[in-house]
Amino acid sequence: MKASREQGSAASEPADKGPSWLTALITMVAVQMATAFLSRIPPTLAPALAAERGWSDAVVGYLASMNTLGSILFLALGAPFLRRLGSVRSLQGGLVLGILGLALLLPPFSATAAMASLLIGLGYGPSSPAGNDVLHRTAPPRRRAIIFSIKQAGVPLGGIIAGLVLPPIVVAFGWQAALLVSGVFVLAIIIAVQPMRAGLDSGRKRDQALSLGAVFAPANIVSSLAAVTTSPSLVRLASAGACLAVGQGIWFAYLITFAVSVLGYDLKAAGIAFAIMQATSVGGRILLGWLADRYGSPRRMLGLLGLASGLSSLAMAIVGPGWSFPAFCALAAVAGVCVSSWNGVQLSEVARACPPHLVREASAGATLIIFLGYIVAPAAFALLLTLTGRFDIGFLACTAFGFLCCAIMRERPPERPQ
Repeated sequence: MKASREQGSAASEPADKGPSWLTALITMVAVQMATAFLSRIPPTLAPALAAERGWSDAVVGYLASMNTLGSILFLALGAPFLRRLGSVRSLQGGLVLGILGLALLLPPFSATAAMASLLIGLGYGPSSPAGNDVLHRTAPPRRRAIIFSIKQAGVPLGGIIAGLVLPPIVVAFGWQAALLVSGVFVLAIIIAVQPMRAGLDSGRKRDQALSLGAVFAPANIVSSLAAVTTSPSLVRLASAGACLAVGQGIWFAYLITFAVSVLGYDLKAAGIAFAIMQATSVGGRILLGWLADRYGSPRRMLGLLGLASGLSSLAMAIVGPGWSFPAFCALAAVAGVCVSSWNGVQLSEVARACPPHLVREASAGATLIIFLGYIVAPAAFALLLTLTGRFDIGFLACTAFGFLCCAIMRERPPERPQ
């Protein structure tokens, strides 16, 4: 019966005679790494920019929120582009927008820095719906969680590159040189994935309109969220992801600034701690994906990750200048698994829980809800920091949202037949 259901599901989708799942996975990892690398540039360079331009520590939170706002705009409006251009071309276009965003960091104005973060976020927007679409069409169903998790491992891999490579370039040559190197690196990724475009985008809809009317049509604006509401299971998964995104967004946005401002580390040492968190997240995502496939309990795992994320943020709330650098790096390593390794498991469950023809729309809608956590959390953290001058209150809020995720996923809903 299971085999027949899987065959029936496969029959409802167009046959994909393009590249193998392994080629598709490598392509998606490369693009995911590049988009994540771009999104990590503002928080990584924030201390250098703040020192030169007289910005407060709170600015990094506002830049992170602008980045997420850009992604939300694409998730809400970008469905016509995904249909017309195809997933790979949409991802390439997003990387081009990211390079343009880097150029806008050069002028010494807060407004252009905000626009830079917005463009980088807009370019990041296609990564989840486009990546889910490609992998859903190519990945073996029984290995879907680990394949999605490997793809999502590209996110911390991009963070590792940003944390290890950019600070030494800033110290040696200045932050402008770091932007130039970053642009060349991303351009190389755009060129490298071009040969896979024809096969992976063969099913694109060439007759899809890209006019302003099509993009801003009410039906298009609500299509992604409407796809999520087709199933209570999808709503729960998206809500749990939003809770986990609160902790992840704040850790990613503020770890380096916290290490420099509160603990007194230099930018290079803070970058090492950030890179350690990203490195353990690479392994953590792959491990959690394998465990989810092996034991068939991804939703229970998401609940446990909420608890672990909350406890990690609780530990961060008590970190102070008395902590040694190795102890802080150890906490960053734990957070890499507990705070930032949930994405692949969650996205694979979203793809599994929705009808095959709604994978892109439901993935965009669930990611949009998740990104609300990314946009609200850093901005709220920045406001708290401005009002109180304290980091610990914001990390205690992360703790509460981690525990809320655990509560949301505590009762496992009925499984949708595949």
